[in-house]
Amino acid sequence: MEKFRKEFPVLKKGIYANTAVYGLLYDSLLDWRQEHDLDFIIYGSDMRDKALKVIADTRSTVGRFFNCKRENVALVSNFSTGLNVLLEGLNSNKKILLVENDYPSLNWCFEKREFDIEYLKMTIDIEDQIHKVLSEKKIDVLALSLVQWLDGFTIDLEFLKGLKKLHPDLIIIADGTQFCGSTTFDFDNSGIDALGASAYKWLLAGYGNGCMLFSDEIKEKFSLHNIGFNAANGELDKRDEIRFAKQFEPGHLSSLIFGSMKFSIEFFEKIGIDKITEQNRKLSEKAMVEFQKLGLLSDVVSGRKQHSTIFNIKANEATYQKLIDNDVFCAQRGDGVRLSFHFYNTEAEIDAIVKILKTGK
Repeated sequence: MEKFRKEFPVLKKGIYANTAVYGLLYDSLLDWRQEHDLDFIIYGSDMRDKALKVIADTRSTVGRFFNCKRENVALVSNFSTGLNVLLEGLNSNKKILLVENDYPSLNWCFEKREFDIEYLKMTIDIEDQIHKVLSEKKIDVLALSLVQWLDGFTIDLEFLKGLKKLHPDLIIIADGTQFCGSTTFDFDNSGIDALGASAYKWLLAGYGNGCMLFSDEIKEKFSLHNIGFNAANGELDKRDEIRFAKQFEPGHLSSLIFGSMKFSIEFFEKIGIDKITEQNRKLSEKAMVEFQKLGLLSDVVSGRKQHSTIFNIKANEATYQKLIDNDVFCAQRGDGVRLSFHFYNTEAEIDAIVKILKTGK
C-alpha cells in the first residue's frame, strides 16, 4: 500500500484518522478532473456526447463494483436525496423498524412522514433483537446503517441475507455511506432491497455524488413520482417508459462529479478491492486490540466479533485537543473522539495514536 500512500498529500501533514468525515482526494483524481474541465474549456458543447458517455459508464462501473444490475443503479448527489425520493413512493401505512440514534438523515426521513415506527436500542445482540421483533410484530420495512456513524458498529451482512430468506416480504433499506468502499460487497446477493451511499467518504470521490442500488423486487413496492426530461434520456415520447432507477435522475448530471466517482472506483480496482478489504481488516483488528487494552471502547463495541475501522474512544476535550496538537485528524462525536482508518493508514499510525493517548507525545 505504500506506493499508493504517495497519492495522498494530506498524509504528509499528520495521521489522517478522519475518513468517516471526509475521504481523502488524491493526485491522479485531481489530474483527471483538471483534464476533464480543460476539455470543456476547449471544446464547449462538442463535449456533450463525451459527458453523456461518462455518466453511462459511471452507472456501469458502480454496478460492476457492487454487483448490482446496471439498470438498477441510480446516480444521486447524496444518500439523503435518494432516500427522500424513495420514501415519497412508499405508502404511509407501512410499519417501520429503525435503530435508535442511527444516522439522522436515515431516521429523519421516516420520522418526517406519517409512518408507524418501532425503535430498537443498539445492543451487542442487535441481530437477535431484530429477529425477535419480526417474529412478534408485523414489520414492513427494516431500515438501518450497515456501519453506524457514531462508533463504527457493524451489522452482520450474513444476518441480513438470512433475514430476507426468512421474511421475503420484508423491505430492507440500508445506508452504506460509512461502509461502501471499505470492503468487498455483493449487493445482488445481500438480501438488501435498497442501498444508498454518498461517495465522499470511503469511496474517496469528493462531494456531490453517490448511488442508490435496488433489487428487482422492490420496484413493485414503491410508486415514485419523480420525473424529468433527463430521466427519459431527453426523448419526448419516453415519458411513460422511465425505468425505476432513472426516476432518481430527473435532471442533468455532472460528468465531472460522477466521473470522479467512476475514477475512484477504478482506482480501487487498480489497487484491488480484496487488498483494500484485507488492509482494513488488519487496521480494525489492530485498533480494537489496542483501544481495548486502554479501556477506551464501549461494551457494545468490545463485545462484537466483527467491527469496522471506525472507533469512538472515551475521551474528553483535553484528549481531543492532545490528538489535534499531535497532528492527528479526528472528530468529536457523542461523548468521545471518533477515529476512522482507511487503507491508506498503517498499523504504525495506530501505535503512534496509542502512544499519544498514553503519554501525550
